[in-house]
Amino acid sequence: MTKDELTAWALANGWQMMGGYLSLTKPRAPDTAIVRLVLKATVASLEIKKPVGKWEKVAGESYAKIVADPDTGMPGGLGFATIAGLTQLMQDNKDRLIFAKMKGL
Repeated sequence: MTKDELTAWALANGWQMMGGYLSLTKPRAPDTAIVRLVLKATVASLEIKKPVGKWEKVAGESYAKIVADPDTGMPGGLGFATIAGLTQLMQDNKDRLIFAKMKGL
């Protein structure tokens, strides 16, 4: 996947731009990022915020090695499937964003 493809996938799956990074927020505190994708020139990194407030890199891979799953579209190589609760967190963020748009109608 390219940086643009990864960005498009993330934005379509509940991620939002916060502080210059694609981020997932706490369900009850939508202004606080707890997971972020750091997209650099040649690599993408997945970071999780520790309780003390420091970001910890949990996975990283070059764009050439990140491949979308043919069934789900989820990028492989960044640990999305192995991190407990990440899929649910993405769904919660996606639902919140959809409902926020509906309220604005």
